Parts: sequence; structure tokens; C-alpha cells
Amino acid sequence: MTATDSGLEPLDPIYVADVLSRPPFVQISGVCNVRDLGSYPTATPNVITKPGYAYRGAEVSNIREEGIQQMKALGITTVFDLRSDPEMEKYSTPIPVIEGVQILRTPVFTDEDYSPESMAKKFELYASGTTEAFTKLYSQILDHGGRAFGTILRHVRDRPNSPFLFHCTAGKDRTGIIAAILLNLAGVDDHLICQDYSLTRIGREPDREKVLRRLSKEPLFAANTELALRMLTSRYETMHATLGLFRDKYGGVEAYVKIFCGLIDDDISIIRANLVVPAKARM
Repeated sequence: MTATDSGLEPLDPIYVADVLSRPPFVQISGVCNVRDLGSYPTATPNVITKPGYAYRGAEVSNIREEGIQQMKALGITTVFDLRSDPEMEKYSTPIPVIEGVQILRTPVFTDEDYSPESMAKKFELYASGTTEAFTKLYSQILDHGGRAFGTILRHVRDRPNSPFLFHCTAGKDRTGIIAAILLNLAGVDDHLICQDYSLTRIGREPDREKVLRRLSKEPLFAANTELALRMLTSRYETMHATLGLFRDKYGGVEAYVKIFCGLIDDDISIIRANLVVPAKARM
């Protein structure tokens, strides 16, 4: 993937397979775009984010039996599903039952308007593909997502030895926001947070055709694949602008999690400590 990649053209399958075979990507069969938020350097010398603890991904509705075994091998005991009920119904992607794994419904949008008119407006923003449009959409996620994100942050606070995975539908937008919050609290540099976000461009590639088929049922995208592809972009500069949004609108990530997630300074200190390990540590 080059700096000039528009996000609209298919990526070379050999390149994609190679990247997906290496960290931070991990394999859970039937689940797309899964990666480990561990092993990133932090602002503290010789301290990295804890490997094998926090995972991000796309929807787990189509996980295969092999994927269940891979998930268990990773030690994942809790899955946070950030999707809303209407989208699960719309795409026929219910929450699966996985023995030994607790899947918690943690919707970002609990009372969002899913009327055709409301969704058309949202899709138009996504389809524009501009950084400004994504920033507006991500501000909506932040305004609504405090309870959901707080649930995940409290897991980190209270269960530092219980690996978990969080996901939305694509593992890009809602997932990308809480991933950025976790990495920021851990002390990861903005540049690396933006790079992590941009990896979704590669992580989603195997599901490219499936997603386009799904979006083709929406009136806005039915006759225009390019608009659908713009919606799927995950550009570095989008997350860079979003981190600026955290600072300009919410007073920073720490202020956001205090106001919107109901956390206090002691919680944040514990969460930060639970997200990192000495660089020599091997989980």
C-alpha cells in the first residue's frame, strides 16, 4: 500500500496475504480484520502495549469452528459487540454462541434513528469520503459511544488478565475510535495510532466483494460502486484529524473518558498500567 493509494482500487492479493500473515494481524477463521493492539512502543522508554490482551476486529457473526478454536487459543474470553440491533437484523448477522466466550452487546448507538431517511444522510457523508465528513461522523460516534466505550475501559481496569476482542461491523469506525482511545491512554504516539487505523484498508480486503454486495442494496450505492468504496476508506489522515477532534472538541482523550465514560483519574491510571508491560515481557 502506497501513500497515494486512494482506497478505491483492489490491492494485490499476494501483498494482502503477506501482510495478513504477520503481526499485528492474527487469524480467526471467519472473522475479518483482526489484529492485536499489543507491542506498540509507548511514551515510557522500554514499555510497550501488552501483547495478547486487546484485539480489534470486524463482526464475528460468521466465525467458523476453526476460528472458535483460534479465538480460544488466543485466550479471548470476552467479546464486545459495538453494533446496534437494527444493523444485525438488516444484514442477518446475529451474535453467535461461542462456548466459553462471553459476547456482550455493547452498542455505540442505542437509540439512533435507523429510518431510511436518516441512514441515507449518514451514507451520503460516508460516500463523500472526505476527512471532514468522517470527522463529523466520528464526532457522532464519540457523542453516543461513552457508555459502550466505558464498558470496555472498565474491563481493562478490572480484568487485566482476561484477553478481549471488540468489534463493530467492519472493524473500522466505531472499532477504530475505541482502539485509538486505548492506544492513546497507553501512551502510544499519534503516528502509530493513525497507522493502526489505516491497516483496516488491508484487513478488510478479503471481504471487499461481500461488503460491496451488501452496500449495493442501498439506493445510494446501487449504481455507484465508487461511492461505496469511499465509505470503506480508512486513511491515515482521517485518524489524524480525529485525534485533533479529541483535543479540540473534548479536551483530549482523558477528558473525554471522564466526561462521557464516567471514569476518574484513578481509573485512568489503572487502565494505563493494565494496558502496558516492560518491553522484554513475552505473554
